[in-house]
Amino acid sequence: MSTTICQVMGFLVSSLGVAGCIVSTAMDMWSTQDLYDNPVTAVFQYQGLWRSCVRQSSGFTECRPYFTILGLPAMFQAVRALMIVGIVLGILGLLVCIFALKCIRIGTMENTAKANMTLTSGIMFIVAGLCAITGVSVFANMLVTNFWMSTANMYQGMGMQNVQNRYTFGSALFVGWVAGGLALVGGIMMCLACRGLVPEESRYKAVSYNASGRNISYRTGPYKVGSGYEPETKARKGAGYEEAARSEDGRRSYPSKYDYV
Repeated sequence: MSTTICQVMGFLVSSLGVAGCIVSTAMDMWSTQDLYDNPVTAVFQYQGLWRSCVRQSSGFTECRPYFTILGLPAMFQAVRALMIVGIVLGILGLLVCIFALKCIRIGTMENTAKANMTLTSGIMFIVAGLCAITGVSVFANMLVTNFWMSTANMYQGMGMQNVQNRYTFGSALFVGWVAGGLALVGGIMMCLACRGLVPEESRYKAVSYNASGRNISYRTGPYKVGSGYEPETKARKGAGYEEAARSEDGRRSYPSKYDYV
């Protein structure tokens, strides 16, 4: 029962993690404009992985997609690739995990096959979570570096403050971190559930039969097979009676009167 609960909980947590990765990748607020010490507040700019948007004070929002791929920074493209790989692995892990659930019977599938599928889906979820966390962390590092470089450029020369846009963390980053953590936790739970699905090997102990008492050794001796035509000799035991034996010349000898004394 605990194995089934762990497997189902891992499936649900991983599903939330994969869904969060998809939502985070599709969101436009990966980086938002920093309004601190910014005299111009009529427009608000924010950027995502696929397009950049501008929202005016009147409420009108205009978004423009990135029409180039080679013109984007290498780290930016790496973040895209990591998020896409995480989503693909997460979806594949969900498909494998559905067929690996213990509460679902498909034909004559054994527990060994379900255990292997559960372990495979768990590894996929762990890799997907690591990809999401790594991609979001790389983008956050880019934002921190650009933020401090922009801050240094704003206060250069003659004590005059130059107006320059700075960007800080957007809500998509926090969604990506949480989603990657959920996918990672769900994958670990699936790997733990795999141990409960593996059938225990039945060990049969050999039973040794020993003869009670001392060991008796039997020796095989020569066995003489009779022809069936020899006369049977009968032995009589009693007072005054003895078996009559034939002599070598074929005559029968009878007991005398002195034999009874």
